[in-house]
Amino acid sequence: MQEIIPINWEDEALHILDQTKLPLREEVLKLTHYQDVIEAIRSLRVRGAPAIGVAAGYGMALAAKNIGNDPDFMNKFKDAAAQMIAARPTAVNLSWAVKQMLEISRLIVDTDKIPDAILEEAIQIHQKDEAINRQMGAIGKEVLSDVSSVLTHCNTGALATSAYGTAFGVIRAGIESGLEFSVFNTETRPFYQGSRLTSWEFQKLGVESTLVVDSAAGSLMNQGKIGCVVTGADRIASNGDSANKIGTYSLAVLAKENNIPFYIVAPTSTIDMTLKSGSEIEIEYRNQEEITHHAGDRISPDGVKALNPSFDVTPARYITGIITEKAICRPVYEESIASIM
Repeated sequence: MQEIIPINWEDEALHILDQTKLPLREEVLKLTHYQDVIEAIRSLRVRGAPAIGVAAGYGMALAAKNIGNDPDFMNKFKDAAAQMIAARPTAVNLSWAVKQMLEISRLIVDTDKIPDAILEEAIQIHQKDEAINRQMGAIGKEVLSDVSSVLTHCNTGALATSAYGTAFGVIRAGIESGLEFSVFNTETRPFYQGSRLTSWEFQKLGVESTLVVDSAAGSLMNQGKIGCVVTGADRIASNGDSANKIGTYSLAVLAKENNIPFYIVAPTSTIDMTLKSGSEIEIEYRNQEEITHHAGDRISPDGVKALNPSFDVTPARYITGIITEKAICRPVYEESIASIM
């Protein structure tokens, strides 16, 4: 299978595969300033909770370098951290990575040594992410051992991580181990991460998949064409409630109605133990033009109002299991999640 490299640190710069150009063009951006990283995260040039965390780590390394020997280094570094965290509010991996960097900066008295220490930590986060994804795949593939088909939503592959993928990685690990099942993926409106990115990744890896419109999922389940659903998550509360791409909640409810197992796949860094339930998760709302326009052209009546939540929260009662790099957590989630944290 062909490997996809969405994020790379080279020549003192962060290089990212611009996901807004896919699948038509594979364009790599060279980012040398932390503000460039913030813009890339906001504009979805880099996206996916684990990938955002990795990018944010490197973004803070760039911030430390950009600030340099400024006598007000710590205040400016904290300000850069606040800006980075605010880039996208729902994915906890972003704030998790930035807070790691802030903690390191507080432990170093000599500010001249902070940039190198921050970069070293960013590289560690990057390298660990791929290893964690592969561990999740190895653990999670067992849920696909007795199904004839699987449906996934949004993009959770290498593009959403540093390599391999989360929910996508579970599917990939199953295929690599010799399991045979059909693969379906949603288009994932309104930004089409499924049709643009997931379908592109499956093709790159030589995996045959079938693209379906978001609203077809329930009908396919009712016809017996879907045996299992696996998705990622951007933030998981301590009770198992999970925030993920808009439409995930609907899939979970439909899966429950049709007696189909529904799994969330995410690293433990996505679990926010400070939150008691999903009602505390902040949901990002994006520009309504992502709905009213397509490729810059208006597709709805001029002046129409649109609501564009980027995520929704799936209550834990609809989730069969949460696959992490340590174990598959199952109900009661307050207990199983606490046991691995």
